[in-house]
Amino acid sequence: QNLRQMSKDYQQVLLDVRRSLRRFPPGMPEGQREKGLQEELIDIILLVLERNPQLHYYQGYHDIVVTFLLVVGKRLATSLVEKLSTHHVRDFMDPTMDNTKHILNYLMPIIDQVNPELHDFMQSAEVGTIFALSWLITWFGHVLSDFRHVVRLYDFFLACHPLMPIYFAAVIVLYREQEVLDCDCDMASVHHLLSQIPQDLPYETLISRAGDLFVQFPPSELARKAAAHQQAEKTAASTFKDFELVSAQQRPDMVLRQRFRGLLRPEDRTKDVLTKPRTNRFVKLAVMGLTVALGAAALAVVKSALEWAKFQLQLFP
Repeated sequence: QNLRQMSKDYQQVLLDVRRSLRRFPPGMPEGQREKGLQEELIDIILLVLERNPQLHYYQGYHDIVVTFLLVVGKRLATSLVEKLSTHHVRDFMDPTMDNTKHILNYLMPIIDQVNPELHDFMQSAEVGTIFALSWLITWFGHVLSDFRHVVRLYDFFLACHPLMPIYFAAVIVLYREQEVLDCDCDMASVHHLLSQIPQDLPYETLISRAGDLFVQFPPSELARKAAAHQQAEKTAASTFKDFELVSAQQRPDMVLRQRFRGLLRPEDRTKDVLTKPRTNRFVKLAVMGLTVALGAAALAVVKSALEWAKFQLQLFP
């Protein structure tokens, strides 16, 4: 009780644990769940944080802890989670998400090594890697409904390099290649598809494939590309991705293009999807060229654009 009163994370942990009802065995009496496992889950989390003040709680950490609690019980789970928190998931427990973002940035280079076409499509859609964030920081515990699959993946990740979860994430995307390529090449469509992870994946096959990719393309070989991807995401334009998406969806020509795409043959539709981002890229380059040529006048344009963006973002939060 004293630990709960002293912990700065108690209220957030309490909220997260109360929202994690689906992670507990079905059919368990509510009283047993609330007075038993949920209380033990809170105790484990707060105890690990109290023993390791350098660690910072993050939303999703409870999904990892509850898996160990359900399998091995409170006493052993506390020891295992503490060891895991200072090793495999240590990067997620920093005060900032910088290291977590860096790990996510390995995703696209892995995909590029295996399937450049899929990589280029996703880059054109500007989907980023945020769809895989919950996969990574919960070791897929938050997104898989079958506890057997969660436990199998935890066995795999515990026995492997700390970056193995991002290789497994890449394998899932590669497995769904055709679904992605059949999607409209825009951020909203691709992100929605990838964030809805199928529950009937061939897990043993994907686990084997992830292990193979780790051997073929070890992190040391991908580090430079991951760093370059991280640097590219720091551009100012990335700040306005959501704003650009909302604006594009409001344009009448977007509606017309969507209707026209429905009348195209499959091969023509694919061509339209793949070539549209290239046109957009040339437009962006032309705008950049004009901005440089205008010089001082561009400052006023940028200032006005920023003010308009803020106004639009208020309309579309």
